[in-house]
Amino acid sequence: MSSHRGLGSARGAVHASTAGADSARARAGIRTPVAIFVVGLSSVVLSAAAQELEPRAYSPSPTGTTFLVVSATRSRGGVFTDPSAPISDVDATVGLLGLTLGHTFGIAGKQAMLLGLLPIAWGEASGQVGEDRREVSRRGLADGRIRFSMILAGSPAMARQEFARAPRRTILGASVTVAPPSGQYDPTKLVNLGANRWAFKPEFGVSHPAGRWTLDAYAAAWFFTANRSYFPGQSLREQDPIFGLQGHVSRVFGRRAWLAGNFTWYRGGSTRIDGVDKADLQQNTRVGVTWSQPFGTRHSVKAAYSTGATTRIGADFKTITLAWQMVFF
Repeated sequence: MSSHRGLGSARGAVHASTAGADSARARAGIRTPVAIFVVGLSSVVLSAAAQELEPRAYSPSPTGTTFLVVSATRSRGGVFTDPSAPISDVDATVGLLGLTLGHTFGIAGKQAMLLGLLPIAWGEASGQVGEDRREVSRRGLADGRIRFSMILAGSPAMARQEFARAPRRTILGASVTVAPPSGQYDPTKLVNLGANRWAFKPEFGVSHPAGRWTLDAYAAAWFFTANRSYFPGQSLREQDPIFGLQGHVSRVFGRRAWLAGNFTWYRGGSTRIDGVDKADLQQNTRVGVTWSQPFGTRHSVKAAYSTGATTRIGADFKTITLAWQMVFF
């Protein structure tokens, strides 16, 4: 699935476990015309969670590794809405600045990692409503992320020296991501950067090394609690789970730089407002590419690009992410 890809783009932040490993081894409903922007601006910020592309997300790292990631993401594109809605030509642009802090440690002999993401978002959307062109803009704090992951098989918890000598094996991993309602939200406004609800994503992943190549596959689902203060202030908004699959193929160049091709498919996310179903089932695919370039033993820079391959409902946007990462042992 996909974002803040930045981890959205809001997916904002780029997942940092890969750099730790490489460093060690080297060494909505329509109520008013402005509702188009719930599908426009808010879908780019909030639905990006279902569209993140994270190659090498379960690459192991030595225990005691702490990493800091600063990422910048820009997403822009058209938005496909409910065909029955009297709106057209919806376009949205969103920027995300993400700060991610993570740490690896051992639990019962297995490697675990805990990370947190703090995203700041700004964006604008416009759309045609009849003969009128409407616009809206927002800036502020978006919903953050907390992610706990564990390698279940293939790489036990190891200190830095032991880790550097260990052979690469097939990895089986799992994670849980929690998105608390920490973003900017006002129930009197139809457009918000926060979702005013909790979201949870359990995920299982496998990573298989083949020489300089690595093959990754993940299966995940986003589950959402209800927003009980949806516009115009007292409405109840519910959303079905979003299920997704990801696949990545990456190749190492030199000792630590790598290039990955990425693909994701996701389906679900239909919403209900006060019990009324909306025609907004998502069934989309995205493709992308990621390049990671190390500098020295502690720093690396990542660049990622992704775009919609097929889009039924939601944002068919192009996303560019740049991230700088620093590792501490």
